[in-house]
Amino acid sequence: MPILPMMLRRRVSPIGQKALGAAQACADIEQARYIIASRHGEFDRTVKILTALAEKEQPSPAEFSMSVHHGLAGLLSIHTGNRQGHTAVAASLDSFGYGLIEAAACLVEVPDRPVLLIYFDAPLPESYADFRPSAEADLPLAMALTLCPGALSAGDAAAISVSCAPAGEAGEGENLPLGFLRFLLGKSREDSALGGRMVWRWCRA
Repeated sequence: MPILPMMLRRRVSPIGQKALGAAQACADIEQARYIIASRHGEFDRTVKILTALAEKEQPSPAEFSMSVHHGLAGLLSIHTGNRQGHTAVAASLDSFGYGLIEAAACLVEVPDRPVLLIYFDAPLPESYADFRPSAEADLPLAMALTLCPGALSAGDAAAISVSCAPAGEAGEGENLPLGFLRFLLGKSREDSALGGRMVWRWCRA
């Protein structure tokens, strides 16, 4: 994984460093539109802000400005000089799936511009252990994928179709990004995984 410049290392959390490191390993990072998908974002920052408020202290402006999901995309775009814009997606255990759909929609909208999908999440702190789903056992996780122009061409071996349907009752769910990576790196023609409220299906087009 590429070594992050000091400017980025100083301003991001450990999981944020992993996410930006994964992004830097991808192609077309200077020209791509960024899609950031995460269930919790850099949640450690939020905990520090809440702790400061509970102790009647002034929250750190730096922590506050970087506590939103967009923060990492902003830093990355400044570092790379990328002005293509970005989108942040947070949808509980379905975050990766909706991030993938958003990335695909951006590629359809502007087919000649690559799209960089960055997904990251870390386990909730111990004080929030009651809210940890079983899928968090595989965390922390950071990954980045580039959706390239031309991937929509008929017969392209890299083309993958994505669909989803309501799962009925909300369940524990699985780790969607890990499931997708296993499918992407494997040889199965199609596979599926249960998110929080949706069942996601992937098929080699």
